[in-house]
Formats: sequence, structure tokens, C-alpha cells
Amino acid sequence: MDLYEYQARELLAEQGIALPRGEYVTTADEAADAAARIGFPCVIKGQATIGHRGQAGAVKVAHNEGEARDLARRILPMSIHGHDVNGVLVAEAKNILHEYYVSISVDRSSRDFDVLATANGGTEVEEVARRNPESVKRLHIEALDDFDESAARSMAASIGFYHADIDQAADILLRMWRCFTENDATLVEINPLAKIGDPDDESSKSLCALDAKISLDGNAAFRHDGWSRFTDTGRHDPFEERAKALGLHYVHLHGQVGVIGNGAGLVMSSLDAVSGAGESQGTGVKPANFLDIGGGASASVMRDSLSIVLSDPQVRSVLINVYGGITSCRVVAEGILSAVDALDSHMPIIVRFDGNEASEGLAILDRASNPCISVCPTMEKAAAMAAEAAVEEDRK
Repeated sequence: MDLYEYQARELLAEQGIALPRGEYVTTADEAADAAARIGFPCVIKGQATIGHRGQAGAVKVAHNEGEARDLARRILPMSIHGHDVNGVLVAEAKNILHEYYVSISVDRSSRDFDVLATANGGTEVEEVARRNPESVKRLHIEALDDFDESAARSMAASIGFYHADIDQAADILLRMWRCFTENDATLVEINPLAKIGDPDDESSKSLCALDAKISLDGNAAFRHDGWSRFTDTGRHDPFEERAKALGLHYVHLHGQVGVIGNGAGLVMSSLDAVSGAGESQGTGVKPANFLDIGGGASASVMRDSLSIVLSDPQVRSVLINVYGGITSCRVVAEGILSAVDALDSHMPIIVRFDGNEASEGLAILDRASNPCISVCPTMEKAAAMAAEAAVEEDRK
């Protein structure tokens, strides 16, 4: 569950981390009113669950009410790499003396937690890490270990908080760690964590979180009644809602080939294969969805899955990629035929089976002799056929 910045700020504030004053609003007039309350200059920040908003033009400084209104009016309709702006955060502008990057995340490759930080924060921190990897400090924390004051002070000192008080920096790292652990987060990131204040007045200087990104582990939602406040009521995808009600793992994308498989890894590989096929064919065809039917899927699960995918008007073909383990390819084949008959669909469906009862499943499909269903021996060939079929279907 990726939070918007204004939501992430709530969790940081609960831990006592300093933030600029800010108000989340959804209209240009509300933005102007909020700006008047906060004071000028202020920052108008488009809210989308993706980074690089500044580079996309969704973060601007306003110097009066009219400018705040005009900037919000321009930012609110924006979409940033497919992520719609759902409102703006009107935030107090601060005098920045130096910017740092700090984050705590789950490292799935090493199966532990990572505290990552650099004194070269702000935009393009990825480029900083690529060009000057020695400037990025990393601390691995084992899953059963803790991040204590001593570790926080050591980390703060190694980062090079030469513009900030080490004690204050360590305190923020500890508060981020509490935010991370208490909220079952997979990522808590502050970029930039800024040293602010009057350069000529040492007593005015302090650290402040000017931006925040937090991702929560959706599997832990049952432990957090308070997460209901983060529900984005204004943006519900009907296909995702329907799939959720049926217990399916589905993500709606913006392509032409519906993708169904069993196991997240296999489905992700199928998405890549479809995108690769569209690119190599020069058609730009892309996946229309991610749909994982899971292990041991029944014929009814297959029917429900196809029903959702085929009801999407952007879909022009379907790739079904199943490796039978717990899941029986024979049962999946029965579900495919049942769904096609019930929906009276003529959409091209390309099937690749391997593993448990694959030959039985393919035999069932062969006996059905449905002209809309084709089979392929490999994922790559099936993806290429699905991409070609999508283009042909779109020309009809």
C-alpha cells in the first residue's frame, strides 16, 4: 500500500518528526485559501503515489493567492507516468541549507532491513548513488535485531551530517525506525531531510522532513484499524474492486493483452514477455493487467478470472500461462472452456501449459476445437502470439 505524501506525513508526525505546516486540498480555490493561511512563499505539491513529481512539473512555489490557485489548477489534472494526481499539498516553504536522503526499507534479496542514507539528498538521488556509491551509507539490520541509539548515532556520523547536529540526526533515524516497525512498513523514506534555518543564526537551524514516501505491507492491514483513513475513496478501479471481492490478486494496467497466470513470479515474467513482444514487433502492445490465480486454482477461479479480463474493453487478446504444481492444468482448461461458453466470447486466447496434467489440459482444449483458443509450447512464443492477436483484433 503506497501512501500519498500527505498521508505519509501523518505517520511521521505521529512519531514527532518535524514537518513544514501543510494542508491537503482537492480544488484550486481550496489551495488558494490554504496558501493564505500558511503564508507565502509556499509550495504547491501534486499528490501522486510516485516519485519525480518535481521533474514532472507537479511541485511549484507560489508567492500569492492567485499564483497558488493557478498552479493548483494546472497541477490537479496531471498524470505522472500513469499515476493521476488526486489533490495537492499546500506546504510551508523553508529556507534550505542542506539536503539529505534517508530511508529504511525491507531488503528482500538479503532478507533483512536496510537503513540507507546520503548527505547528497534531494532530486536524482539514484544518479548520485550511481556516480558516487561511496557517498551512500548502508546499514543492514537482521530481522530479529533492533536499531538502537548507538547504531543511530554511528549511522548519523558516517553519513556526514556535518551541517547538522549528530544527536538530532540520530533521533530522527530512531523515530523513522519506530515508524517503520510500528506500522508494518516496507519503506519509510524522507527525501529531502533538510537542514533549515537562518545561515547566520546557529540556534535557528534544525532538521525537517520536506518530503516523505511510505509503503505499508497490505498483509498486515488486519493489525491496523487506523489504516482505513488511507483508503483512496476517490479512485476505485471497478475491475480491481471486482477481483478483490472474488479473492483474486489483480492489478489493472493500461495495455491490450490480458495476462493470467499462477504465481506472482510467473505472471510478472509473462508481463515482461508481452511487453518485449510488443516492442520487438514494433506495435507497442503492452499487458492490460496482472492476474495471479494462485496455487490450486479451481475451474470456477479460472472462470472468474477470465470473466474479469474479458470484460475489460481495452483487452484485445488474452495470454494464459500456467505451470501446474498444486494447480492442475486439466482443471484450468475446464475453467477456460466454461468461461468462454458462458461469456460467449470470441476474444483470442493463447494458452501455455506446463507441469501437472499439462498434457491432459491441452487434450481438453484440443477436443473442444474452439477457433478462439490457441496453444503454444513456450511463454515467449505464447506472448508473441498474444501480442500479434491483439493487433489483429484491434484492426477488425
